[in-house]
Amino acid sequence: MIFSTNLAADKEGFVAGMSKCMIVTTLADEFAEEIDRLSESSIPLKACSTAAQALEEYTDETVLFGNPAMIATILSRLPLVDWVQSSWAGVTPLMEIDHRNYVLTGVKDVFGPQMAEYVIGFLLAHELRVIERMDAQREHRWFKGFSGTLEKKRIGIMGTGSIGKYIAKKAKLFDLQVTGLSRSGQPTEHFDEVLKVDRLYDFLEKTDYLVATLPHTDETASLLDAAALARLPEHAYFVNVGRSNVVDDSALIDALQGNRIAGATLDVFDEEPIPEESALWDTPNLTITAHIAAISHPLLLVPVFVENYQRYIKGEPLNHVIDFAAGY
Repeated sequence: MIFSTNLAADKEGFVAGMSKCMIVTTLADEFAEEIDRLSESSIPLKACSTAAQALEEYTDETVLFGNPAMIATILSRLPLVDWVQSSWAGVTPLMEIDHRNYVLTGVKDVFGPQMAEYVIGFLLAHELRVIERMDAQREHRWFKGFSGTLEKKRIGIMGTGSIGKYIAKKAKLFDLQVTGLSRSGQPTEHFDEVLKVDRLYDFLEKTDYLVATLPHTDETASLLDAAALARLPEHAYFVNVGRSNVVDDSALIDALQGNRIAGATLDVFDEEPIPEESALWDTPNLTITAHIAAISHPLLLVPVFVENYQRYIKGEPLNHVIDFAAGY
């Protein structure tokens, strides 16, 4: 479907032949309508809800906005594209293809509130023993087990970027002690302490709640292997809202089956949906959610795109440019 914003075009700063955009996502029409509402200048758009439709309708668009997984399957066949705005926090599908002759921009300062509520929600559910209480209710048992508390405990957040910082900010409201883990180890707002990644074991040993927000890179692959998980206290609880490659699933399953950690919640997986035969389904004290910790809603993402589009047509530096070498 072809859209164009309904406001008068501001031609100042436009680069001839360099402003056409194609939206590629299952919610393409909704994204286009929100762009139409927010834009201060005319943006010629094509809204495509599938990769096949985008490939069929592509002419000379230089800008793509949308789902990285869909875009990755067709990008090499769209020769004039020189900027891609991801609608996801992660851009792994685009990192996994060789085609890199373009600028890729990501999303920051958008998903933090949703991620923080998800993390805190599951930590509270763990301490309040919600699942045990629900199981007891179904069995008509009067469950008198005491609840735990978050107060004064230690949360370790792997990754101190925009999402990690927002989780840290909300964690402080529950009087949690917040430690971060990053490549640099630089002090960061809302964290009581930040350790360099080469101190991973020290970081894990003093963690009651472990949260991963890391991107998918070679450096983050299997950081949480069997040896690392063994450094966690037995009462530790793990939540992964980053990327699945950070944890060795087999090692995590073993740790949970052996009661070497108290529990885990996973929202990201190597294969989604999880195969029916996966051992994850039946692992004790593991909660699985279907990659829903933060939803890519047009209301959240379109302002990021619109601001970057204005920068693009004026030849200004774009926000949130992804470093292909670093992977984020």
